[in-house]
Amino acid sequence: MTTIIFALLAIFVVWKLSSVLGMRTGHEKPPVDPFARPRDDARREATETDGNVIRLPGAANDDKRAQEQKGGGPGRWAGFAEPATPLWADLDALGRADPNFDPKAFLEGAKAAYEMIINAFANGDKATLQNLLAEDVFASFSGAISDREERGDKVETTLVSIDKAAFDHVQLHGSVAQVSVIFAVKLITVTRDKTGAVIDGAADKVIDVNDLWTFARDTSSRDPNWKLIATESRH
Repeated sequence: MTTIIFALLAIFVVWKLSSVLGMRTGHEKPPVDPFARPRDDARREATETDGNVIRLPGAANDDKRAQEQKGGGPGRWAGFAEPATPLWADLDALGRADPNFDPKAFLEGAKAAYEMIINAFANGDKATLQNLLAEDVFASFSGAISDREERGDKVETTLVSIDKAAFDHVQLHGSVAQVSVIFAVKLITVTRDKTGAVIDGAADKVIDVNDLWTFARDTSSRDPNWKLIATESRH
């Protein structure tokens, strides 16, 4: 994991999310799952029982797509990788490990997860982050939040756009899949100290940010959830 702290200092996004954690009573409103597609009751039920997690869905859109995925057709990764490249071959390996892996749905979910995680960090929502991040990544995010709170700093950030979310590389370590996504985003961010004075950024300046985030899950597990295991800022 590279330059976690730098990435944390560079990126703060404020989009309102409702709190979904706390004492469970059995009657809570299901948390928003940025990766769920409300196609049928079964998928909605899965969202309700999984909790606040990253679900980068592998479920195919329909039977035809499922057969295409499982069959490894010649156009399987078209638009996501170039044929006869290492990325295409690695996606093939992932497809064999997880026949229902859907690249389009994965990237759409990754974009939603990017906003969700950064929002939780900006709002100091450690409880949400703990469900979304690997332990070491969470420790870094949590530490940065605590340091910021101790100083009394406040962050005001607007996500202007996500201009790109694309596969960078894919790895399989045994049954564990690691999928790295490159994000190109535009942000407006300003940090103020406890007196309200600007100490970083500007409220009227759009900045370009390029990040590489890596998500992982065990493809042999029945648990469909992915967690963020690494972040890297690219310039």
